[in-house]
Amino acid sequence: MTSLGLALLVIGAVVAVAEAHYPTQGIAGGAGVLVMAIGAVLAITGLGAAVLVALLAGGALAAVGASGVVLSVRKGGAVRHRRVRTGAEGIIGHVGTVRTWADASGSVTVDGALWKARRSPGVEEDEVPVLHAGDPVVVEHLNGLTLSVRPAEEWELL
Repeated sequence: MTSLGLALLVIGAVVAVAEAHYPTQGIAGGAGVLVMAIGAVLAITGLGAAVLVALLAGGALAAVGASGVVLSVRKGGAVRHRRVRTGAEGIIGHVGTVRTWADASGSVTVDGALWKARRSPGVEEDEVPVLHAGDPVVVEHLNGLTLSVRPAEEWELL
């Protein structure tokens, strides 16, 4: 009975740790905690302790493990709802500076990098002033390696 309990403890721990590497929204972690609790009860009763002591130890292990799994799943879910900060989606909304501009395209510096840029689609030429070197612009879209930009408004520069 003791060896079966120890085997279940190890298997449960491996399954619970696998939850951290292959997120299953708590399913694998919950199953691992349950198997560990059963293994603890079997191992403790196999060593000759009273059933009540084994059940209390198994319940305590299950409570601690379940709270760890719940905390992990909640924190993992919260990360999914955060705004993207890197990559192509992360540059949208950043303020840059025009380096050169001719007609509807040119080059801009955003976060220390030089990019090809064009005026954002849907903006009429007569609505937006002509851009000059040094003017602040806001990134609205990224298509390949070309940014779509518009002139920055006063409140965006603060």
